[in-house]
Amino acid sequence: MIVKTVCGNLFSMSDEPIRLGEATPTHERGPLSHACEHPDCGKDAGFGFARPRQPSHWFCFEHRADGERFL
Repeated sequence: MIVKTVCGNLFSMSDEPIRLGEATPTHERGPLSHACEHPDCGKDAGFGFARPRQPSHWFCFEHRADGERFL
C-alpha cells in the first residue's frame, strides 16, 4: 500500500482498505482546506507561506500579510 502525507494526515493511494490501528484520513474541513493561523480567526485559509522544506503556515484573505514573515 502506498501512503501519501498531506497536512499531517495519511491517505491511502490504493484500493486496499486501511487496517485497524492505522491512521485514517480525517479532517473537519476536508483534506485540502486549512484554518487561518491568526489568533482568534479560524476562517478558511487560502494563502500558504513557507520556505523550501519548511512547514506551511496558512492565513485567510484578511490576515495574509501576517504570512510574509514566514518567507
